[in-house]
Amino acid sequence: MLIDEKYIKEIIETKPIRLVFSNKSSVEYEFDKVKINLKKLKDAYIYQIEKFTKKQVFHENIEIDDLAAKIQFLLGNFKQMSSISEEFNIDMRISKKGKIFFKKHEQKNKIKFVQNHNKQKNYILSEGMVVEPLIDLGVITKDGKIVNSKYDKFKQINRFVEIIDHEVKNIAQDYIGEDKKILNVLDFGCGKSYLTFILYYYLTEIKKMNVNIIGLDLKEDVINSCNQTAQKYGYDNLKFELGDINGYKYENNVYMVITLHACDTATDYALYNAIKWNAKMIFSVPCCQHEINATIKPSTLKIVSKYGLIQERISALYTDAIRANILETQGYKTQVLEFIDMSHSPKNILIRAVKANISNKKKESALEEMRAIKKEFNFEQTLYNLCKADGIIK
Repeated sequence: MLIDEKYIKEIIETKPIRLVFSNKSSVEYEFDKVKINLKKLKDAYIYQIEKFTKKQVFHENIEIDDLAAKIQFLLGNFKQMSSISEEFNIDMRISKKGKIFFKKHEQKNKIKFVQNHNKQKNYILSEGMVVEPLIDLGVITKDGKIVNSKYDKFKQINRFVEIIDHEVKNIAQDYIGEDKKILNVLDFGCGKSYLTFILYYYLTEIKKMNVNIIGLDLKEDVINSCNQTAQKYGYDNLKFELGDINGYKYENNVYMVITLHACDTATDYALYNAIKWNAKMIFSVPCCQHEINATIKPSTLKIVSKYGLIQERISALYTDAIRANILETQGYKTQVLEFIDMSHSPKNILIRAVKANISNKKKESALEEMRAIKKEFNFEQTLYNLCKADGIIK
């Protein structure tokens, strides 16, 4: 159940010191009770969350700005909440039919909330920036304020930009100025392209770089809509094309390839093209890795396939490990990063690969690791097969 933002806003505006969530409504949620307390950590204030099962207590720390999203999430799993602040007590109850009972009482409490000690994270896309794609996405208002219920989305978008910024800042000067080069970027499986639009904004408006971005997708209505939106924003060097990742042809030099949530083996074809084009940077968030799960046959480690859920999750991790190793064999410094917190989305792995001076010894080691895992589990993996058939790997 999604709680009306007006209730969340009123709770946040009281600057809560302690919140308690009880009377669980979701049988799927593993915790029976949750407490949130304001704590001082070093020279900043954070919220510490205590999550209770019948036998254990789990802890999690979140920033002040993340409280609204956490309250919204917990109210989807509990029927009752109480909040204590310096001046108010709030009691909230949700009936079986979804009716909300909300009571707010003035109450002087001893614990003080020191707002000016909050540690604010310095996001690249910060509050106050009027970024049209973020407005259309409903993440910020027209005057640049972050919508309380969209803080998780705001953090996810900034995390994506931060990961790219980590690499782009090293080459930005080569693409700034009328007489400088143009950075060519291809986004495979772009979908509705909110992150593509935001990437364009970041590269052109913040970094002031000369860029040319092409988004590729199979849905004609999506492509038409994205091109119309790009024209509305005045993003002249952002174009969208209808096409399949498998076999897509591009004549210019490709510097950066992005593939976000390309489903199953579509990610493999995107990475294969990136390797063939000798792209200097690759950023990939894989999705729905079914292939290994459908073909895995362990030789000795039968425990891996004994339990369906375990096999599914291990297969997904093996898929991305193989992809990362193949990129390493092709001279990419490759990292597998946590894109966003697992509690926000299970699809939280990002593969970042940047051309570097990788030693032959390291390349051979990466290849041997793949051979060993394929020998043990006897699975099929599209990127491995494509590269092997093409002679890219032996």
